[in-house]
Amino acid sequence: MQFSPQEGAQTKFLSSKASIVIYGGSAGGGKTYGMLLSPIRHVDNPLFNAVIFRQHYNQVHAAGGLLDESRNIYSYYPNAVLKSTSPATWHFPGGAKVAFGHIERYADVFKWQGSQICEIAYDELTHFEERTFFYMLSRNRSVSGVQPFVRATCNADADSWVAKFIEWWIDQDTGYPIKERSGKLRWFIRRDEQLYWADTPNELWKQFKLKTEAEKREPRSVTFIASTLYDNKILMEKNPEYLANLKAMALVERERLLHGNWKIKPAAGMYFRRTQVGEMLKVLPDDIVKWCRGWDLAATAEDEGGNPAFTAGILIGKRKNGRFVVADVINKRLNADDVRKLVMLTAQADKARYGRVTIRLPQDPGQAGKEQAKSYVRMLAGFNAKAIAETGSKEARAEPMAAQWQAGNIDVLVAPWNDMYFEQLESFPMSKYKDMVDGSTSSFTEIAFRNSGFIGIE
Repeated sequence: MQFSPQEGAQTKFLSSKASIVIYGGSAGGGKTYGMLLSPIRHVDNPLFNAVIFRQHYNQVHAAGGLLDESRNIYSYYPNAVLKSTSPATWHFPGGAKVAFGHIERYADVFKWQGSQICEIAYDELTHFEERTFFYMLSRNRSVSGVQPFVRATCNADADSWVAKFIEWWIDQDTGYPIKERSGKLRWFIRRDEQLYWADTPNELWKQFKLKTEAEKREPRSVTFIASTLYDNKILMEKNPEYLANLKAMALVERERLLHGNWKIKPAAGMYFRRTQVGEMLKVLPDDIVKWCRGWDLAATAEDEGGNPAFTAGILIGKRKNGRFVVADVINKRLNADDVRKLVMLTAQADKARYGRVTIRLPQDPGQAGKEQAKSYVRMLAGFNAKAIAETGSKEARAEPMAAQWQAGNIDVLVAPWNDMYFEQLESFPMSKYKDMVDGSTSSFTEIAFRNSGFIGIE
């Protein structure tokens, strides 16, 4: 079987002469496929080797992970063999090797001390620390006759060190890649923990008085090649709904993953605005098929001002037509005993008024959090109660609800709590308090994605 890059960004990536090429910015641009093709150019060289890194072991070895992706390409190469060594390595009949490693934290780089790696590649470079990247450059050496090189893929991330590293290729006002600069080479040199850049190596030779052949090799060439989903015509044809999935994301993630925006950051109003509400309902509709009251319990007894911390409980319903309704919001400053009473009294009131309502409580990490969660579920015996360990950042957990909110698919019942609720949602994630947002996203996640028939601890 013949493998070749798609015309456009993939071809530009594989043909670049830069020492370091960073490829991507958007999701679905064919980045991983291009990266896996890169070593094939040298597999007939018996001294060539490459290591492709992900941050975590599971990202390499899990079903559908990087190693599975490599099988879709390398297994068609005659007599290529994948050996389950550590790291897992493809051996090609010409003697070349392509390995798959992971570097979870900076300390892991020392496992590679003494290594000579002709091609170092990173899948999702923004997941790696800056010091990891620069340390591993010391391993980028070879006696194969192939000039050592680095290849990396990534999605846009304004908070990553990569955003600073490739800023010349990015419009600093809009955050979008500058089309005319995509693929253009620049050179850098490090002095006194600072990177100095130039359009040609000669400029750095003169600036730092580099005269010997060894000194003149110090500047390394870099380029950034922007790609988007639209560059991946094969994916667009085989999975046309993927574009719709990206368009359906909330603003911040949509800008990052669809448009490759390197400047976009969460800010007040970017997740929820009251003007994006579908409808303000005077009465609840009679076609609600699923209810959940999501709680955000006070993490501490008091805030820094000595006041009881907030506890929030948000009731959201899912209608038969797929729309959502925010029907009730509780947000109170209470001590621990009163919080338990509030949760119980609310459960009783919800059951009497709405029938079957799932009660979703957060489970804090550690044994104490698990014990607290168990005690709440025991207290709520007879109700459909569960405790869920929340993972990821508050912003990440808010994304699915924010996407539906921005699409106008969430209605809100007219009630005295409306202004209080909207003010916190609109100021998220910059606001001091996020309890109502956390309670809302917990409730929304339950009715949108989970089987609410489960009762217990997860």
